[in-house]
Amino acid sequence: MPNIPGSTPIERIRNFSIIAHIDHGKSTLADRMLQLTGVVEQREMRDQYLDKMDIERERGITIKSQTVRMPWDVDGKEFTLNMIDTPGHVDFSYEVSRSLAACEGCILLVDAAQGIQAQTLANLYIALDNDLEIIPVLNKIDLAGAEVEKNEEELSALIGCKKEDIFKISGKTGEGVEELLNAIVEKIPAPNGDENAATRAMIFDSVYDAYRGVITYIRVFDGKINAREFIKMMSTKTIHELLEVGVISPEMKKQKSLGTGEVGYLITGVKNVSGSKVGDTVTINSRQATKPLEGYTEPKPMVYSGLYPVDGSDYAALRDALDKLKLNDAALFYEPETSVALGFGFRIGFLGLLHLEIVRERLEREFNLDLISTMPNVIYNVKAEDGKEFIVTNPSEFPDGKIAEVKEPVVRATIITPREFVGTVMELAQERRGVQEKMDYLSTTRVELIYTIPLSEIVFDFFNQLKSRTKGYASLDYEAAGEKAAKLVRVDVLLQGEKVDAFSAIVHESNAYAYGVMICEKLQKLIPRQLFEVPIQAAIGSRIIARENVRALRKDVLAKCYGGDISRKRKLLEKQKEGKKKMKSIGSVQVPKEAFIAALTSS
Repeated sequence: MPNIPGSTPIERIRNFSIIAHIDHGKSTLADRMLQLTGVVEQREMRDQYLDKMDIERERGITIKSQTVRMPWDVDGKEFTLNMIDTPGHVDFSYEVSRSLAACEGCILLVDAAQGIQAQTLANLYIALDNDLEIIPVLNKIDLAGAEVEKNEEELSALIGCKKEDIFKISGKTGEGVEELLNAIVEKIPAPNGDENAATRAMIFDSVYDAYRGVITYIRVFDGKINAREFIKMMSTKTIHELLEVGVISPEMKKQKSLGTGEVGYLITGVKNVSGSKVGDTVTINSRQATKPLEGYTEPKPMVYSGLYPVDGSDYAALRDALDKLKLNDAALFYEPETSVALGFGFRIGFLGLLHLEIVRERLEREFNLDLISTMPNVIYNVKAEDGKEFIVTNPSEFPDGKIAEVKEPVVRATIITPREFVGTVMELAQERRGVQEKMDYLSTTRVELIYTIPLSEIVFDFFNQLKSRTKGYASLDYEAAGEKAAKLVRVDVLLQGEKVDAFSAIVHESNAYAYGVMICEKLQKLIPRQLFEVPIQAAIGSRIIARENVRALRKDVLAKCYGGDISRKRKLLEKQKEGKKKMKSIGSVQVPKEAFIAALTSS
């Protein structure tokens, strides 16, 4: 194992990130780099080495950015490479932006078999906004289906470089990776910082450890941080003693100090998760910096969903789990809420549906919680006729009475698809109320379509539909594009004339009838039969748009009649009918929790 010095001269440091579309081989390339630089021995090597969570390995995706420090010799000089492996999915683009803010350059990785995808473009634009040095790389050149020349042309046209400047590698076999490491040293500039200035370091990530407390990942921009010094968080004004500083290579390694340009971790032993805010500036308390570094723009939740513990006594455990997970996931937003049907829980803001799935699964696995998640929905801006305005994140908040205008969030969706699927993609986008902005041919076989689509239409199954209709070849990326007025209504569900808030939904006028029929049919199967008939109705205001009935349980009152006059049987039936009528007027419908869970869950 190579020896990594305590503090590296600034001119020998290279900070870089790997960006790409999902499944283009970022983690595999990182594995080869770990092997070539010798920080991971062959006997300890495993696939997706930097992906620490079981869920990342199972799904084959990176969820958390991971950082690692690697030594690399060029012409007898030892350089320190700080690499940050980033996620590729659109929901985790916030992780990518934070990672790139801590770097001077990046590797733009493109799959030689799949070519440029939507997220490739999105991540490239983030890198250009940060004014980073970009090294273009074609990966998976060993695949039988690799179209190297065609993708070389597309990539060179995209970033305006020569074909010979594009590196051709195979992350799986290791071909070309050594040349790429040399290019990182040659092309990516050394960090630009003042070693003698007051210390300023940016927190770009943090995790919670049950034994050691909060572990904060930082990039030092100016000055130096030594162990046992007192540090100050500039936004929260909190002061802590540094118990340990170190680097990740790829396991945590204790150091005496971290110098300008270096990337590492801090441990203060603090168990309170609110102290380490991602984007905050760390300085030394005895020689404080006057001006903090520019932080990150706060991520805005795109989708809201309610999370409730199945067992109400787990509410406190869920709150603690969310506090700890927030430290690990800066994009998570949550606030307490209550539901008549489901009890106490939290309204949680997510960046997208995959983010929702991952958070829920992590809470269940890492904190042993059994959870119900309600149907995801977006934020609406509602203006009543009397001029009052409402921000609606939950259908139950949608105001009654006359509505002047409802605005819903829209996104600018970029879809890249093979030419033969253009028609089917256009059809899908139009079904989802999309408005086409432009269409460009990236090459003779690949087309880029840009649509403005309501976010509520994207968050359900748009991505799945896009993949199935294009045989998996199309890719999607989207970004917020403001708000747009739309004809939206709230569909309420009535059980025996009583409104049940938990089943309400905000839908477009054209989809209201379909939603009403669907929820009524679903509830008819889920609600157990009562001793009286239960009508299930879907309504917009006072107008009923769909109805189903749960048939009454009926005792066979004629069982004891075997012969005799028909009037005797009729008398018994009339008596039963009167009893049912009375019961219906005073009875209440008991909806079991299982029915709520089955009707409301998003999975």
